Amino acid sequence: MKKQTDKWKRFLYAWSGIIMAVKEETHMKIHVIAACVVMILAFLFHLSAQEWLILLVVIALVISLEMINTAIERAVDLVTKEFHPLAKAAKDIAAGAVLIAAVVAVIVGVIIFLPRII
Repeated sequence: MKKQTDKWKRFLYAWSGIIMAVKEETHMKIHVIAACVVMILAFLFHLSAQEWLILLVVIALVISLEMINTAIERAVDLVTKEFHPLAKAAKDIAAGAVLIAAVVAVIVGVIIFLPRII
């Protein structure tokens, strides 16, 4: 029974991390709002199952990378508040990963939605 309780605790810790990221990170709020808008549009435009799957994957990718970026930033800040080139590189590289995913997500959205809008 204890193992089952531990599994639920781990799930709750993960859920708590998601809630914390949404509450405390401005960019995470932007990503979540954008994802909600995209899903509403997907519903209104009656997207195919394949299009839904593609959108859900890129949404999950962007949000997951934003959370990893946030975790890296906080871990670096925990280690040092002083400027260090490696700390800057870690933060910039993580942010760059989010940027790449977000740009690709926008491109995917344009490819899927533009023909329906025009």
